[in-house]
This record gives sequence, structure tokens and C-alpha cells, in this order.
Amino acid sequence: MSTIIRRREAAVAAPGNETAVADLLSRLYRTRGANPDEDLAYPLGALLPPHFLGGIGQAVELLWQALRRQSAILVVGDFDVDGATSTALALKVLGALGFQKLDFLVPNRFRTGYGLTPAIAAMAAERGAELIITVDNGISSVEGVAAANARGLAVLITDHHLPGASLPDAAAIVNPNQPGCGFRSKALAGVGVVFYLMTALRRRLREENWFIQHGVNEPNMADYLDLVALGTVADVVPLDYNNRILVHHGLRRIRAGKSSPGIMALLGIAGRNPQQLVAADLGFAVAPRLNAAGRLDDMSHGIQCLLAQSVEEAQSLALELDGLNLERREIEQTMQREALAHLDSVEISTAAMPVGLCLYDRGWHQGVVGILAARIREKYHRPVIAFADAGDGMIKGSARSVPGLHIRDALDRLAAGHPGLLHKFGGHAMAAGMELREADFERFADAFDAVVRSELGAVELQGEILSDGELPAGLLCLELAQTLRNAGPWGQHFPEPVFDGEFIIRQQKLVGGHHLKLVMAPLEEPGRSLDAIWFNVDTQCWPNPSIERVHVAYRVDANEFRGLVNLQLMVSHLDTP
Repeated sequence: MSTIIRRREAAVAAPGNETAVADLLSRLYRTRGANPDEDLAYPLGALLPPHFLGGIGQAVELLWQALRRQSAILVVGDFDVDGATSTALALKVLGALGFQKLDFLVPNRFRTGYGLTPAIAAMAAERGAELIITVDNGISSVEGVAAANARGLAVLITDHHLPGASLPDAAAIVNPNQPGCGFRSKALAGVGVVFYLMTALRRRLREENWFIQHGVNEPNMADYLDLVALGTVADVVPLDYNNRILVHHGLRRIRAGKSSPGIMALLGIAGRNPQQLVAADLGFAVAPRLNAAGRLDDMSHGIQCLLAQSVEEAQSLALELDGLNLERREIEQTMQREALAHLDSVEISTAAMPVGLCLYDRGWHQGVVGILAARIREKYHRPVIAFADAGDGMIKGSARSVPGLHIRDALDRLAAGHPGLLHKFGGHAMAAGMELREADFERFADAFDAVVRSELGAVELQGEILSDGELPAGLLCLELAQTLRNAGPWGQHFPEPVFDGEFIIRQQKLVGGHHLKLVMAPLEEPGRSLDAIWFNVDTQCWPNPSIERVHVAYRVDANEFRGLVNLQLMVSHLDTP
């Protein structure tokens, strides 16, 4: 599938007109809807106040009464990084506030499924829980909450996912996306919701004079922002101003060496320098290692790493997670080869390929189908759902969408038009999960394709890279790379700057099996040499010595190697002009 490079509102001057780095940065911020004179200091005091979150008053009262009684609390998490950080954050802060009977449980992806189910409610009762707190889940757990209520267990839901047609009958619900909630930042991750609830609870305890009366040191909520930053970045929620404040201060703590032993150990295993950390390092180095636990085994291992108090314990757990991540990569690569081979074997052309693409193989791993769907989407630029066998005649799918299609809403329309076809589903605009009968796969695939075709046209199916324009050769410098690296946090809906221009290729070779290492020169300075790298290239097409002049979309980066820092272009796309 072809990809086009489209330039957003020009952030750089025309080639030949030098633009100061500071002026360029200001322009880049403005094209992303930020006012560089007001929005870039990121003071913690600018965070939206907790009282705007619907349901937070009831939730705080519930927790205050539970603290007075020292009720047994069970935190029910989720098996992704947002769920792991939410769980660790809740346990750490509740413990620091004086709660003594704390435990956690993460539903197993393969045995119990997602969220607070009736089976999880039964397990909570067996553990002696009196109050269940869901984190990063629960808004769709109507049956699970009913089962907990029937057992005499109170349920406090903290979540950020979109609700269904009806809400669970919980004692309290804190979710910025629930009906009637006036909180302006609908993009909070699950860990952000927990952070707000814990902040509001701390304030209530301060007002009740709890800390003085019981000799408890009042915790500094900023101490936990490393967890908030990790969960927010890993869940790929939009980095609106409120989320950028949270991530900015979380990154500052990590850079200052004030992070938890678990996060520091994971960074060390990944070979990342904490002092030079950027948001992308959390997303591409730390998050996959934590996610591997939930995908292949049990996210409890990841949570234990985040809760570790000693460096030794954290390093041991980080090594275990790293091993799981290597195993996950091998499984993913095998599944990707099988999926692409299947598409090639049936000779599906671009015109004949379903617009909504569904893939299924009984041998695929449930925990990795989401990554597979993302890889296939990147290649074919269309919504993809990859399915794996779930036993008992059922299959579980993980969907990844493209801009222009809200995948959960699309599944909602499909379910309404085909009653009984979907056993259950849920998710976001860009990702979703579902379960259906294996016998219904073909019927579901046809229905999904029809729904997507009604929503997307040729424009949405065209791969697109948004560029901030062409950089003058004089701005291709280490100063700009370091400025942009430190200028974020960049992320979803606040993207890291991408530039494009024409270059001459001087050298090209494969490194690491499927990465293309390049030495290039800008057309206006043909005698200059710039290092560049393009990850995960099509090795059937590259290296290609016959191609000498190329049009490149790229990011500028400061690459540190053996103590030396040099400019490096990170290639996003490359074609011939």
C-alpha cells in the first residue's frame, strides 16, 4: 500500500531562509494547538481540580469510611501497563495513607477474561475482601458488580473506558467518560483517574486531621508521577494539556533519579539512560516489557516489579519481564509471517482486500493478537481484527483502527445490526477487544467489512504521514535535535515533529537483520554526511544500490553511542522523488 507525505501548516521557513531553533519550536507548538507563551511551563498547579470528576465525592466518602473501619480492600486491575501502573499506584498510596488490609488481583487473560466478572467477584469474597476497587476497568462490569453486591461486597469503579448502554450498580463510579461528568480532560488514562482519586482522598484526610491524629506522614502525590507518566504514555491516550502536565513531571522525577526501583530496573534492562529519558522511551522500552507479562503469563509479575522496594528485587523481576518480552517478540514475528503468507496465498489485491480485515488462526496466541493487528494495519492502512482460539468454541479478537473510524462505535453498530453475533466487546476509538463463536467468524468478517466500508473511503485507506515541512540544511543540527528531545512530552494528538525533504544516499546497509542504516546528504549541501536509520524495512526491497536520490520523512534525534552524541535522522518513510 502506498503512503503519502502531507505537510501540515508550515512550521518552518522555505529552504534557504534560516529559522532560529527557538522560533521553529514556537511554530511547532502553535501548529499543535498549544500557545508557547502559556502552555509550556506545565506547573502542577495548572492541573484540573479533582472535584470536577463526577462521582469522586462518593468515592472519597466510601474510602474514608473504609479507612476508619480498616476494611479489607481488593484492587482489581487490568493486564496491560495502564492497569499495572493503576494497581501499583492505588496500593502504594492507600498504604501510605494508612490502609492496612490491602491486596490485589489481576484477571487472567486466558482463564477469567477482562474486568470484574462474577468469577472475580467470587474470588474476592473468598479472599475476605469487603471493598473492591477496580482500576482501568469496571465501567462495563454490570454482571460482575451485581455478583459482588449479592455477596455483600461494595464496589468502587475507577475507569476511563467508554460506558455501555447501562452503568453497573456500584457504590461509586469515577470515570471522566461517564454520562454527566463535567471533567474537561476526557483523555485521562486509568492511572490518571486513580491519581486524581488518591489526591482527593488525601485532601479529605487532611481536612479530617487524620495524619496528625494517627502519626501518619502525609504522602507527596508528586512522588507517584513516574507511575502516572508510564501508564499514560503506554495507553496511548491523547496528550492534552492536562496529561502533558502529568507526563512532564513524571519524566522529571525519573530523570532526577527519584523513580521507583522497578521503573529504573526496566530502563536499565532496556539500555535507556534515565537522565536522557523522553516519553517515547516509556512507550517503546519500558511498556513492552511490562505488557509481556500480561500477554504471555500473569501481569502480577509486572505489578510486583513496580511495587518492588529494593533494587535487587526490582532487577530480578525486570530480568524475568525482559525474558518474557523476548519470547513475545518471537511469537509475534511467527504470527506476522503466517498472516502475511495467508494474504499472499489467496492473492488478495488492494482492490479485492476487505476494507475491514479479519484474520484468524487456531494456533495464534491470545496475548499477541493485538500486536499482530497493529502490524498488519501499518502495512495495509485499514482496520484489522486478529483472532485467536479461546476454547469452548469461542474466539477472542483484538482490533486496531485507523483515523476516521471509531472502532468501538463500529462494533456497536455491528452488534445492533446482527443481534447475537458478538458475545461481548469493548474498547476505545483506536483499539477494541471482542469475543464470538468460532463458527460465526466468516459471518462476522463479512459484517465487519460492510460496517467499515460504510464509514471509510479511499482517502482514509491511504497511508499518510503528516510533515512539519522541509528543514533548511542549516537547521539539520544537534542543537535542534536536543531541543526537540527535551521539548515534549510528545505523544498521541501532540506528535513529535516530523520533517521531509530530498536527500542523496551515500551509503546503505542492513543492521540488526531488518533495519536500514544510511548515510545521506541534503540536496543543498551534497558534500555533507548525515547518519540515518530506518527501522523494520522491507528487506526484499532494501538495500537497493540503484537508488541514490530519495524523498524522506524523518525525525531528528540526538543519538548517544559510546559517550558521543551525534545528530541522527530517524526515517519514517522513504521513496523516490
